[in-house]
Amino acid sequence: MSTNLANQVMEETQVHYTVGVDQSLQPKTKESRSVGPISYMFMWIGDGVNLGNMTLGASLFVAGTATLNIFQTFIAAAIAIGIISTLFSLNDRVGYRTGIPYVVQLRMSFGMKGSIISSILRGFPAVIWYGFQSWIGGTALNEIVKVITGGTFDNVAICFAIIQVVQIALSLYGFHAIKWVEVLASTVIMLALIYVFGILLTSYSDVITEKWVHTEGSWGLPFFSFIMMFLGNYAAIFLSAADYSRELKSGISDVKRGFLYFSPILIAYGFVLTIGAMLASATGISNPVKAFAIVVDNPYITVGVSAFIVIGAIAVNMVANIIPPAYVITLLTKMKYKPAVTITGLLALCSFPWVLVQDSSAKGLGMFILVYSAFLGPIVSILLVEYYILRKQKVNIADLYKENGLFAGYNPCALLAMLIGAGAAFIKVELGWIIGVAVAGIAYILLTKFAFQNSKFKKGTIFEN
Repeated sequence: MSTNLANQVMEETQVHYTVGVDQSLQPKTKESRSVGPISYMFMWIGDGVNLGNMTLGASLFVAGTATLNIFQTFIAAAIAIGIISTLFSLNDRVGYRTGIPYVVQLRMSFGMKGSIISSILRGFPAVIWYGFQSWIGGTALNEIVKVITGGTFDNVAICFAIIQVVQIALSLYGFHAIKWVEVLASTVIMLALIYVFGILLTSYSDVITEKWVHTEGSWGLPFFSFIMMFLGNYAAIFLSAADYSRELKSGISDVKRGFLYFSPILIAYGFVLTIGAMLASATGISNPVKAFAIVVDNPYITVGVSAFIVIGAIAVNMVANIIPPAYVITLLTKMKYKPAVTITGLLALCSFPWVLVQDSSAKGLGMFILVYSAFLGPIVSILLVEYYILRKQKVNIADLYKENGLFAGYNPCALLAMLIGAGAAFIKVELGWIIGVAVAGIAYILLTKFAFQNSKFKKGTIFEN
């Protein structure tokens, strides 16, 4: 589909909207897009510099021993980032060219009713991470208030609630707020982390070298499991790539958009993961906030670092964990966007993040990523097979909005392929993501070709009768 054709489809879709579709789910025209390439890169830097990614780096250490050495960690990270960037640039194309969000893109493969299941599978982990990041931010805010009040105030729960209120207020303004929050946050946080990195190198280099650099590590299952965890940590984000690319200004080639993903993810995610591993090796603590308090043993500097942590928590939630589930709520309830983001914030309060941030939960958090990515891997595989192989990048976007049209109901081939892929992933959950992707993609092609011969979802595909 050429860019001109994409613009034509977007114009036609304006005429065929289904009554009741909220404006936030309607295709974005090129005139309504406000995010430029520089802001887009800063958005992904802001998403990468967060405490969840540091915790993932800290998860390399089990009982004080690193499962991978520094060289193995960097190789695994490079492989994962390369895969992530490729999938991002492939799956963002339909959103960039047509302006539709992820929850509407799902209808192409799953149907209007079937997309409900697959959209919830994207929204649920986002809400969990929303709560996780907010609790980390609340913990850091509590450290700031403790210093300011001389220790008379110490209540993480209240700080957590304050963080939620601020995020809900900012999210009401959508990507207009996200763009500016991410530029500010990514710049400030990267400078702060460079400072922390310097402290770790100068004061803890010996213990880091002993516990991480010179450890034997493994090129076996722990190595590939870490790659899967890395992918799983991004699985929900690049699955809903259309939610972001539809906000990006038009005229940027596919290759350039790939660069807009690869470079900031490499810089931010790689750097933050490294600091997380260094903090864990230096202190033996997997909670980054607590580790920071030990490494930076100065109350005034602790206030500054904690402030950066608060900003980072808000930044990653604004990008990855608020908009996608809000779109899901809007889709399911016909609710307007602003009430939907408010409910998303309230749901994050119920995600028990105070349990997830415990040192004893670090391994469980990694397993949670592996489990939900076992479902998200098959979904992204089905979407890519649908758009690139079965439909050759040609789809009438207006049909995706017609409740009684071509994509009404559910596509049994997509649902079965998703379940088959997820089932295969659970056979070896440490490698679940890649197994699910491969199995689901093959299963979807075979099911579409040989099963449900009279299915209306074959219309417009290479298997149309």
